Amino acid sequence: MKRRSFLKVVGGVTGTVALGVAPILVSESEAAAGAANGEMPKRVLGRTGFKVSVVGFAGLALTHYPQDECTRGVHKAFDRGLNYYDVAPAYGKDGACEIKMGEALQGLDRSRYILACKTKMRDKDGCRLELERSLKRLKTDHFDLYQMHHLVKPEDVKKALGPGGALETILKAKEEGKIRAIGFSAHTTKAALEALRGFNYDTVMFPISFAEYYTRGFGKEVLALAKEKGAAVLSIKTLHSGAWPQGAERTRQWWYRPLEKQEDINLAYRWTLSLPGVVAGFPPSFLDLQDKSIEAGLAYRPATEADAKKLEEMAQGSGSIFKREEDSVASVHRYHSPYPHSPHECCEGEWA
Repeated sequence: MKRRSFLKVVGGVTGTVALGVAPILVSESEAAAGAANGEMPKRVLGRTGFKVSVVGFAGLALTHYPQDECTRGVHKAFDRGLNYYDVAPAYGKDGACEIKMGEALQGLDRSRYILACKTKMRDKDGCRLELERSLKRLKTDHFDLYQMHHLVKPEDVKKALGPGGALETILKAKEEGKIRAIGFSAHTTKAALEALRGFNYDTVMFPISFAEYYTRGFGKEVLALAKEKGAAVLSIKTLHSGAWPQGAERTRQWWYRPLEKQEDINLAYRWTLSLPGVVAGFPPSFLDLQDKSIEAGLAYRPATEADAKKLEEMAQGSGSIFKREEDSVASVHRYHSPYPHSPHECCEGEWA
């Protein structure tokens, strides 16, 4: 299908075109011609060569449910074409999500799914202990992708990449066949750029949200450098529509307001997956939103100018959940999470 690109963001933030990260938009007729055929689309995960579903499974979701529901959720996603599962030892108390994921994946053909895990350890010894424990919990002999988890401060990146850092263990584990590809997740622009400049990562997991993108351009610099470095982008906070307004009733106990309607979820995935370099997107950590995101993947078609315009309008007035974190890192003061009800505390880890 021939696609006509429009390299401007309707009403977007100045500088998008210069950064080369405007959504690749198509006409309405082209979008209709490119509608999904009822199967989950898959894309190549950058230089890894892995073909992954455009919707990933958010492992932190398993913290909310008993094992039988977790197992049903994992198998249901797999049966509907999802083949990318992401988890981390920081998800849930005492590695609960890793343990549940390891049990839930039993019975599925290991060669037919991509399993990604993470480490928050920045030193080589701590990373080795966490890696080996994660392999046991997930009942596997290798991870297809292993990521440095939740990079926030540039100093953390330097420690992880420096002598005696986590990267030493990760590279050794790759030689041993325990890791196939290397990536990272980050919550601040400074940390993500520092990481991308410091090592040739295969993937970068970063918050790509229409609300943050259209109100303050958050994510554009990371998308641009990832493209330059050849790193595939994994979108988190795909359905983030802003901070909870003061006094608003919370539809669910979560640290930001997620999209809930299927039509809005479809719209957000169309837009996010039309950004250059974005391979897959992840939903907030709830199985019902995971199901709705799978529906969005099955219905995927390229975004149009009308899609972009609608999301830009929806973004107006939405509060940022990352600006204070970015500002905190930029200051001389020690970093503390500005979100007392975020998964930093309630889940012993951040979904990233």
